[in-house]
Amino acid sequence: MTQASGPGAETGRRVFLDKQHPAAYRALTATAEAVRAAAASAGLDRVLVELVNVRVSQLNACAYCLSLHTRAALRAGETTQRLGVLAAWRDTELFTARERAALALAEATTHPADAAAQSAAYAEARAVLTEDEISAAIWAAITINAFNRLSVMSKHPVRPPAPDTA
Repeated sequence: MTQASGPGAETGRRVFLDKQHPAAYRALTATAEAVRAAAASAGLDRVLVELVNVRVSQLNACAYCLSLHTRAALRAGETTQRLGVLAAWRDTELFTARERAALALAEATTHPADAAAQSAAYAEARAVLTEDEISAAIWAAITINAFNRLSVMSKHPVRPPAPDTA
């Protein structure tokens, strides 16, 4: 039996876009580093940025980024309780006004066709965030959306954590 070749031959296997075009991936990584620096410069702490990363990854159903950014959020000092209820952040008082504003902006950025949500998110953000913070929060959402699409389309695997070496 011969193995099929050509486009669509291996329908279960995906192209790892980051490996196929490493220069484009490096550019995206450089953008993420610039956004991280902009967020820090604007006064957005790492926990808030990771909340944005996790929430957008939830919306995009990106298992790889959820795994990565959940661990990063925990390392930054986030709690398991808040991460556990993040999908329902509007229904709890566990998040600050600044975090709520950033999360609303992240959701509006992820679903740009919802003009009403954009207007509401901006109004909420303007009440508690500076223009630098608003810009940094939106850039964080834009960047994680790009990484989500990269990982979802590549079907990057989520591997179990390495066992502790004592």
